[in-house]
Amino acid sequence: MKPDIHPTTTDGAALLDAVRAALIRYVVLPTPQAADAVTLWIAATHAQPAWAHAPRLVVRGPEKRCGKSRLLDIVEALCRDPFITVNSSPAAVYRSISDDPPTMLVDEADTIFGPKADGNEDLRGLLNAGHQRNRPAKRYDAATNRVESIPTFAMAALAGIGAMPDTIEDRAIVIRMRRRAPNETVAPYRHRRDRPPLRQLAQQLSVWLRTELRSLERAEPDMPVEDRAADTWEPLVAVADHAGASWPDRARAAVLVLTAEATDTGEVSTRIRLLTDCRMAFGEHDALPTTVLLERLKSDPEAPWADYGPTGLTAMKLGVLLRDYSIRSTTIRFPHLGQAKGYQRADFADAWTRYCPPPDPADHIQEGKAYQPYQPHPPSSTRYGSPEWYGSSRTTDTSRTSPTRKNEPGTAGTANPPPLRIVGGTE
Repeated sequence: MKPDIHPTTTDGAALLDAVRAALIRYVVLPTPQAADAVTLWIAATHAQPAWAHAPRLVVRGPEKRCGKSRLLDIVEALCRDPFITVNSSPAAVYRSISDDPPTMLVDEADTIFGPKADGNEDLRGLLNAGHQRNRPAKRYDAATNRVESIPTFAMAALAGIGAMPDTIEDRAIVIRMRRRAPNETVAPYRHRRDRPPLRQLAQQLSVWLRTELRSLERAEPDMPVEDRAADTWEPLVAVADHAGASWPDRARAAVLVLTAEATDTGEVSTRIRLLTDCRMAFGEHDALPTTVLLERLKSDPEAPWADYGPTGLTAMKLGVLLRDYSIRSTTIRFPHLGQAKGYQRADFADAWTRYCPPPDPADHIQEGKAYQPYQPHPPSSTRYGSPEWYGSSRTTDTSRTSPTRKNEPGTAGTANPPPLRIVGGTE
């Protein structure tokens, strides 16, 4: 049965119900919470002047024919002042943004962010910067000999195959589309027939929300999340609270479900993955030679390090990735090996605490098994295979100290270690 998309009341909850009914009429969304989130995002576009942040809507799927473009069609029909950026020049896009900006819509966003994205640096910069107010782009106008300040703040919906860059998804409501199952059916969408009634519904959303911009601007809804996630979801929750009925509870449920999905996907940045893998590679050791750390990282067939570049992860690339966390290799004296470049566990401790999830005790049991070094030769060989060969295991005896390069007692793992340190014994 066709949903009523022409409600006779201006009640906000009824309008949101109508928008949601239109969405699920034409598109199969992955969860009820995803349908609620898209509904609220569409409504929030009609009150952009009230928001401090402009959340992105990322619609992505693993393959073609997952409904991404169709969902973008419905969003285009229902949002305020849609501006489709297909083949638009960056200058045209920048000049289209004002204090009351249009809603930007980008299909096939891999042309902007993917491996074939060439020459779109300005547009990528706009999409990154435009999440927050007062982040204008600066351009020099040679004709007037002046520096222009061009606004970037605008809500944007992006559809494409695969994940978007972290800088986008961290500021977005992410909808993970999937191909329809045989028992899932939707109504066909015909632009000439179906778009006009959806635009009438969009007009009703504008009438409802535009009269309440001052109230929405002052809104400080209770958020179930914090930091950037709260900034991103706040406009949607504010709209839900303004509508009332069941929408406040549904909005917060959508926040929790979709943010949990983002956390549970396992899609972490390369550097965070490296920190986590280094923690497992260290096991119980205070220090590792760089060569051993690299071997352990690349030995995991499910990790990206064996194929990180033509020859896999190298010492130089490892150093570059860790540098932002103030982790650097140093010259260490290892038993039976002598001086070698390596990393100390203590230097990772702060980064592990700040950026990595706490280790699972079950994983701790597996750490030694997962990284048992390959030993084709006995320890007396020149190959350093056994734990005793390249460093010491950690000890719970805090009274013991590690000698310095002058064989004087020192404190193991201090913030400022000497340039050269003996690990695992004396010379």
